[in-house]
Amino acid sequence: MRSIYKYLVFSLVAASFTGCKKYVDIKTQGNLVPNQTINYRYLLNSSSAIETTSNLSDFASADIDINDAAQMSSFGVYYGYFTNSYSWQDVIYPLGTSYEQDRNWNTVYATIALCNTAINELPESDGSAADKAELTAEALVHRADAYLNLVNTYAKPYDATTAATDLGVPLLLKQTVSQPLNRATVQVVYNQIISDLTQAIPSLPVTQAYTVLPCKASAYGDLARCYLFMKDYVNASKYADEALALRSTLVDLSTLTSINTTNYPRRIINPEILLSKVPLDGSLVYSPTALKLSDEYLALLGTDDQRYALFTTPASSISSSYTGRYFYKEGATGDIRNEGPSVPEMLLIKAEGFARAGDAANAMLWVNKLRVKRIIAASYVAQTASGADDALVKVINERRREFFGTSLRWWDMRRLKNEALFSRTYTRVFNGVTTTLAPNSNRYVFPIAAYLRQLNPELEANP
Repeated sequence: MRSIYKYLVFSLVAASFTGCKKYVDIKTQGNLVPNQTINYRYLLNSSSAIETTSNLSDFASADIDINDAAQMSSFGVYYGYFTNSYSWQDVIYPLGTSYEQDRNWNTVYATIALCNTAINELPESDGSAADKAELTAEALVHRADAYLNLVNTYAKPYDATTAATDLGVPLLLKQTVSQPLNRATVQVVYNQIISDLTQAIPSLPVTQAYTVLPCKASAYGDLARCYLFMKDYVNASKYADEALALRSTLVDLSTLTSINTTNYPRRIINPEILLSKVPLDGSLVYSPTALKLSDEYLALLGTDDQRYALFTTPASSISSSYTGRYFYKEGATGDIRNEGPSVPEMLLIKAEGFARAGDAANAMLWVNKLRVKRIIAASYVAQTASGADDALVKVINERRREFFGTSLRWWDMRRLKNEALFSRTYTRVFNGVTTTLAPNSNRYVFPIAAYLRQLNPELEANP
């Protein structure tokens, strides 16, 4: 079987991330000695290479409603993959276009290639056993997070009854020039994610200088997220507990009237963030790609919610010809949105675990731990639930409020699409074309670009 792994991934690390290249080709560096463990510290410190993740899922959420003619008409060919993912098209990267290559796929696999380089080469490097173990653990966490993103983007949602046969994504664990790109099953990919994270935990530090550097709470947070999307709510709650035992700080928005550099922490030191991951292409606060909030979402959010007051903005802030209200957290904070695991996510995983177990009171207790820091203090009233189903709906609604603008809302739509409480058919109209998204639609899976499959015939089409 033919494989262009070197072309797709390895060369991308060298070509696209010049900050990494200098440490990959270390023999040319006067102050760096080949085979020294410290070289891999520099490699894993390259945030532009290790922190960036896919943004496809951010555009597909039904909480977004791009319905102004002025905005729709301003998208050109350059934004083709944005509009195709937003409108749930069967083809996101058409052959023959200027964007036929999937930069999302390439970027995440470049991270994996970098991680594989560290994991495979560190054991033979010259350094202390403790340093090698910690750096290997960091690389394992980043690799696991990358595969968790890929499998929730390009494969069917996890289903315990079919995961052993559903095809996931290529599972590349060695940094070699050429290897086949056959897709591993969804189950095998998830098993590897869990294995990487559990293997990493003993050697990770308890604290982190910056949120891009994995610590124990980072790995626990990704494990909780992983099990949530496997619908294993017991283990998801267990690992959320482990993460929260190490980090449970929330930024208190309840008394703020505006955001500035003194009252809101930067992403790299934000105590809510367990592992910083930023989406490809950065912020979405400029025309035409700013995310307009749907009327349904605005009604759910409510004007007493500080996430409305501080993190959304009138359309006039984006363009004089736009209407409605837009996601603006990135503009308010001056920072790119975080896609990685966080303290709020752990709280809501705990809440969902209780709701799934039929304990509505404790579910609401965990929801309210977050809401008390998110609602205007004078207007705050603790939420209650009439029963387990009502509690579960309130938990999912809180996830919508907290994680808007990130991949988590789309991943939740995939995870919940066949549950009676959440199953629905979505409809959106873009440039006069109506698209529907039914619960069993294949459009819940982003297709692997035809360009990639032409280069690598063994790469099976999806879904």
